[in-house]
Amino acid sequence: MSRKILLLEPNYKNKYPPMPLMKLATYFRNCGDDVRFFKGDLRDFAAQLLTEELYEKLKNPALARHFEALKRYVRYGRMTLLEDVRELSDDMMAREMAHSYYLRCKRKEYPNFDIVAVTTLFTFYWAKTIDTINLAKRFLAENGRLLVGGIAATILPEHIEAETGIKPIVGLLDRPYMIDEDNAAIIDALPLDYSILEEIDYTYPAHDAYFGYMTRGCIRNCPFCAVKTLEPIYKDYLSIREQIRCTEEYFGAQRNLLLMDNNVFASSHFFDIVDEIKEQGFGQGARYTAPSPYEIAISNLRREHNVRGYLKKLLVLYERIAEKLKEQEAGKFYLAREEAGLLYFPTATREAALTFDAIAHPLYEKYFKRLPRKRTLDFNQGLDARLVTREKMEKLAETAINPLRIAFDHYEAKEVYIRAVRMAAECGIAHLSNYLLYNYDDKPEELYHRMKINVELCDELHVAIYSFPMKYHPIRDPKYFRNRDFVGKHWNRKFIRAVQAVLNATKGKIGRGKSFFEEAFGKDINGYFDILWMPETFIIERMKYKENLTREWRGAFYALTGESKMEARRIIAQNDFSESVVAGAVYEEVREVLRYYMLPKLN
Repeated sequence: MSRKILLLEPNYKNKYPPMPLMKLATYFRNCGDDVRFFKGDLRDFAAQLLTEELYEKLKNPALARHFEALKRYVRYGRMTLLEDVRELSDDMMAREMAHSYYLRCKRKEYPNFDIVAVTTLFTFYWAKTIDTINLAKRFLAENGRLLVGGIAATILPEHIEAETGIKPIVGLLDRPYMIDEDNAAIIDALPLDYSILEEIDYTYPAHDAYFGYMTRGCIRNCPFCAVKTLEPIYKDYLSIREQIRCTEEYFGAQRNLLLMDNNVFASSHFFDIVDEIKEQGFGQGARYTAPSPYEIAISNLRREHNVRGYLKKLLVLYERIAEKLKEQEAGKFYLAREEAGLLYFPTATREAALTFDAIAHPLYEKYFKRLPRKRTLDFNQGLDARLVTREKMEKLAETAINPLRIAFDHYEAKEVYIRAVRMAAECGIAHLSNYLLYNYDDKPEELYHRMKINVELCDELHVAIYSFPMKYHPIRDPKYFRNRDFVGKHWNRKFIRAVQAVLNATKGKIGRGKSFFEEAFGKDINGYFDILWMPETFIIERMKYKENLTREWRGAFYALTGESKMEARRIIAQNDFSESVVAGAVYEEVREVLRYYMLPKLN
């Protein structure tokens, strides 16, 4: 008997689609289950489900165009939301039924699923994650199962259980019978079901890519890293051939290849891995022509794969077609959709879309041309500079690697890092990137020196290196895993905030260009610390304040000596400039300096 499955990702912003849920979607669909995916406000999703039930009971197709108004009413219960719904104005029974659904929503009596699976990401999304898990219980049928897994669940399972009562799945779904006692499928090895992404409105910044692993785990055991907990066993070769074949067959070829390997250079099969990557279409200079999203949607409707998701996709594509048409043709297209019931999702059916294909398909092909595009390979978690050899770098240069990410977590590793970058440039790899860990056991000046090394290497080697400073966050520490408040022993809150203020202006990255870097972080180490101590408003609005108030602040700040200097720096380091803190300063000259830190940002 088919089960109803709900896959949930908490409502946080994240870059990558939820690979574990995409594999679970494949698993459950292979079992013949009805699978639904949601990411967003769960209360809104509950209203969506209840309104779907309400619409079916009202049996009035004319209400399809008012579906969103009905949904808002079911969630909030305000009659003003139904003022424009003429179909309900004279139907007392229909209004009473709608009110009963509002009351169900208010009481959290939500439609039920046999299995609800919630994925978890980083622990600083803790509050949203816990809220999602606890609210997900409301969607469970009697004797239903709530599955919780993922990164946070694996790192802090006891805390998940303490706050939700749910014992999470720890680690990977890499053993048989982990979900169903009669199913030996290895879920972690299954291909991803990309169709679930068509069900939600959220667009992941990283999309149009194959997502996967060609190795698992890492040979290192860095104290700041959670990989040993998440993937304790190093697996040095996992083929992606079958995953790519399945993806292309059902969801079309993807533009890029994004591999989440934590240390591919450690693999004894590294050269085999590169050969397979090239074989799959990601050799140097690789290009491809994107498949038609219309054809993907209609072909999946034909095989009845995620009808809900692909009907939603087709309605979006119909709108895009309509935007291309001239007025008279657009009118005919609208009427044809109206007659087919394809203007609104509640009236759309698979059969109608398949019939309408004769009209829509030629129009889509006429107005949407697809041109060859450049492909890229990205080992997104970075490569280990300590394991670089000339042979490995030359082999990697045979691929469409862009960017090459090399970790530069410690200033003490500068010689090893510089050697790896030089070797990459000599092998023809001109686009590089790296993560710069800070706020761990490093000193603030070490971050500046690492950034400067990259800027100088750009000029010397004629390459582009984009640096992404990443603030350390102790995700296991009970004091800090719920927030981002940790301050390293050599850092303070003001310095951390100053770095973040600069990065906000540079969109989180530091690129090539000496003058740009010096303007952002200072011409030398003294200029860097000047920016770290500077009022945040002056950092963000640097050009507006450059010639007046910033100069005044510098004069007052650097004039402090002795006890007043120590007091000012102690207060500024805490990055709290409330009236009580400023008024509590002992020295008048310190209070005058602190006034600059209270200035609001300009509009």
